Amino acid sequence: MSEAHTERLVQRLAALRDRIEDGMDRREFLRTVVSGGFAVGMAQWLGVDDFLAADDGEVPVVTALVRDDPDDPWSIRERTRSVPAKWYAAVEKAFELNDRLARTAFTGYLGSAVVPGDYESGTATVSVGLSSDGHSLGEMLEELAEGIDIDAETIIDVEEIQDGPESREPKLADASIADGVPSGVACETPSSMATLGPALYDPDDRKRFFVTADHAFSDTRDSTDETLVLPREGNDPIELGRVDRFHPVADIATVEPNGWVEPASRIDAPSRPRVRGQFTKFGLADLVARDEDLEKVGALSGHTTGKIQGIDAVTCFTDDFCRRGQIRWGGEMDLTDGDSGSVSYHRDPEGEADDVLVAGFNNARTWWPGQSYVWGVGAYRLTEEYGYYF
Repeated sequence: MSEAHTERLVQRLAALRDRIEDGMDRREFLRTVVSGGFAVGMAQWLGVDDFLAADDGEVPVVTALVRDDPDDPWSIRERTRSVPAKWYAAVEKAFELNDRLARTAFTGYLGSAVVPGDYESGTATVSVGLSSDGHSLGEMLEELAEGIDIDAETIIDVEEIQDGPESREPKLADASIADGVPSGVACETPSSMATLGPALYDPDDRKRFFVTADHAFSDTRDSTDETLVLPREGNDPIELGRVDRFHPVADIATVEPNGWVEPASRIDAPSRPRVRGQFTKFGLADLVARDEDLEKVGALSGHTTGKIQGIDAVTCFTDDFCRRGQIRWGGEMDLTDGDSGSVSYHRDPEGEADDVLVAGFNNARTWWPGQSYVWGVGAYRLTEEYGYYF
């Protein structure tokens, strides 16, 4: 990103501030922002005060959706912070390029992801995976890039699935679930085992759901047996409920509680962290810029941590469609069979000691040579597509 481009962005921000008059309402403000050429993704959740509060050379972005009252899932609000304008411009441009690559869907394209640089560098890269059919596309990619660095890599033998780690004993829920069932414990469908996620909320219907991986129901999706069962340590298993909706592209299944027990916004780790909300796309970019780790608790592999390797990713490895809004993080050993349905999360920087924010939903891991990460759908994508939030 050139210094001249950054300077123009800062000047446009200053000009926009000058155009905003006292008493301008939210709709007029948004219209002014859009007419000024700024991305709606930056401004659609911001009030005038937030926008004007940023120092010169900075822009405000929404980084998280957080509950004001941790016991009230409907008290969700947006949290913002100011970031360097140069960095914002580079990351926003990388998001646009990543979207363009996915829409072009050229031969040999297997996926791509945005990798924000740190704040000081003010840069961003788009990592692109190519099959052997696409290894000579470097010139075309550079033409599309328009100033954003592209890291292209040829991926071989995607179809060859390697054996996973040796089997382990699953982590079962204990008897004390009167306050709800936490994330990170084993759950069972009629055909397989998975990991239970934290409570997922639907604000339209004011419902809370159990949630796990859609592919855990792959053998029974077309049958009438679509129940989710909770095995328990030293106790009889209990039925949590029946599937309300399958979302194959996002790879999540929502399960409506049957009234016995409720899903909890807790994670079954030693500190019993409390889910207070979730990161937005720019919230994830902020974590990458600050070199922060993500954590997860799976029913089989337990608690692990790892670096974020890419956000807003597109994966076209396994199905006849591409999955968008993905997160790549950690390594392939951070997920094994039975861990699907867990969430990646990070401590809430403004919350209490045990508060965390969900980054994404873990679905799969790499199994081909040369790359090593877990992937799954970002929480922000579930909100954009279906309205759900954690």
